Amino acid sequence: MGGDLHRYPGGKGANQAVAAARLGRKVAMIGRLGDDEGGSILRAALEADGVDTSHLLTTAESPNGVALIAVDSGGDNAIVVSPGANARLSPRDVAAAGPILAAAAVTLLQLEVPLAAVAAAAAAAGGTVVLNPAPAPSEPLPDSLLRNVDVLVPNQTELATLTGHHGPVDAVLAAELATRLPSPAVVITLGAEGALVVADGKTTHVAAPVVEPVDTTAAGDSFCGALADALVRGATIVEAAEWAVRVGAATTRRSGAQPSLPTPAEVEALLRP
Repeated sequence: MGGDLHRYPGGKGANQAVAAARLGRKVAMIGRLGDDEGGSILRAALEADGVDTSHLLTTAESPNGVALIAVDSGGDNAIVVSPGANARLSPRDVAAAGPILAAAAVTLLQLEVPLAAVAAAAAAAGGTVVLNPAPAPSEPLPDSLLRNVDVLVPNQTELATLTGHHGPVDAVLAAELATRLPSPAVVITLGAEGALVVADGKTTHVAAPVVEPVDTTAAGDSFCGALADALVRGATIVEAAEWAVRVGAATTRRSGAQPSLPTPAEVEALLRP
């Protein structure tokens, strides 16, 4: 038996879009929604945060994507995803959004849509390409995709899959595994331990603020949105990770997916002892 059920706007792509928008970025989202109540709610939520939804298509033959999230007393979560309309996003849809991709300073990608669409977006992007390989892929991603990725942002489990490693991954091993990937910069998220930046032949550990989490849902998404935000502002990859761990930590201080995503002022307020 569980507690009360709460319904919030979410989805990895939508969360990351809203995270970047609340941090002050101009954001457009490419994707698909179901032609149902869920799709209408998500579109309205994105537009309320100023996200351009002109390339967010409605899919008549499919329900909207849904994630069922169980949160334990420590704030950790377990998630079951039903992709719905997300699974219908195609390379043709991506091609139709070509001008937006060409003009974007940062293109932020996730794996809740088909890999062919992700690869098409990475190839068409005119600026920095950031890929969050989540949900964790079932097998390593093709080098043809990873070579188009400037910054790869996996967690330890995702990094193991991407490199074909079997078994646990600590920080030391993570740094070594990251060098096997063709992307020039890899930022490994470590949860409460912060992040590890492997780039330019160096490994840098970025510590996270110590907080008492309420709900870790969307913390990884806010990290990615904040990383993109900082890169647009011209930050180095280490500086971007330093900002991202703060935003991610602040996100854990509130419940829900998109409701927990903070503005810059809220980041500082939520991290006060």
